[in-house]
Amino acid sequence: MLEQSTGPTLLGFNVFFVATILALVAAGAVITAIYAAVTVTDPMAKRVKALNQRREALKAGITTSARKRQSVVRRNDTTDKIGDFLGKFKMLQDSQVKTIEQKLAQAGIRNKEWAVAVVFARLVLPIALGAIAGIVIYWIDYFPEWSSLKKFMGFALMVGAGYKGPDIYIQNMVDKRTDAIRKGLPDALDLLVICAEAGLTVDAAFERVARELGRAYPELGDEFSLTSIELSFLTERRQAFENLAWRVNLDAVKGVVTTMVQTERYGTPLASALRVLSAEFRNERMMRAEEKAARLPAIMTVPLILFILPVLFIAILGPAACSISDAFSGGDPKPPPSH
Repeated sequence: MLEQSTGPTLLGFNVFFVATILALVAAGAVITAIYAAVTVTDPMAKRVKALNQRREALKAGITTSARKRQSVVRRNDTTDKIGDFLGKFKMLQDSQVKTIEQKLAQAGIRNKEWAVAVVFARLVLPIALGAIAGIVIYWIDYFPEWSSLKKFMGFALMVGAGYKGPDIYIQNMVDKRTDAIRKGLPDALDLLVICAEAGLTVDAAFERVARELGRAYPELGDEFSLTSIELSFLTERRQAFENLAWRVNLDAVKGVVTTMVQTERYGTPLASALRVLSAEFRNERMMRAEEKAARLPAIMTVPLILFILPVLFIAILGPAACSISDAFSGGDPKPPPSH
């Protein structure tokens, strides 16, 4: 018989085998990090290219190519069928669709046809998840130890998750995009002030700011690029600013839009107004950071009590507790070492 070579073990696992697996994982992580660093791409390049193509198409009087037009027609046919299906159940209301379209625009989704898909998902997902929950909980009886109330609550939870799931997912996208735009807005206003003082027009200033901040804040650069294009082609410049406020769920952007509209109407100096707004937004960002810092002691109280203090007590009182335990157990004390 061949002797099986054994090495040192830790908790029943071969140390050399575990070390080999960890080394392979570390090597894979290093290779992935190097690949990600080498192949980094500009997040705004594709969006800026699409916006420039849209501008050139509008200049030429062509809204889309033949291939894109066919895909749009097919997509319209699909959404029309879904809309007709939802219309039979009286579930497709104009106010509801407009609200969903605004949420999608705030999440960065420009295609308004997805609003019908969201309403359809609200109808289909509760039925699908409810059917899966009914099969697993009641038919297969995968949880036999559950009571009737717990089974009903699990079924109701799955149905509710299917109905509110699309809204929660879209709202999460809106919150992330809004936070990203909020972080870059003061810097964008400073650049707008510089562009205005340099003599650039409003649409040229928006385009330059979008190009300069595209790498650091791609979401804000995307919105400013689209606003610049709308300023160039819409008959009413006010509509372009209102579209910006409609697409971004942020009070600061609404303040900037109001300032822009008043500047366009009354001819007030743009640089001074934007400088005041930039200072206000920077103060607001500083106050928000101070608020988070002030909440830190209250937030750290629970981890301190649950995780840090018990370990500290064990490290400090552990030796004393062992000595007391040995003294009460009646063990012979060790004689002092002889010198």
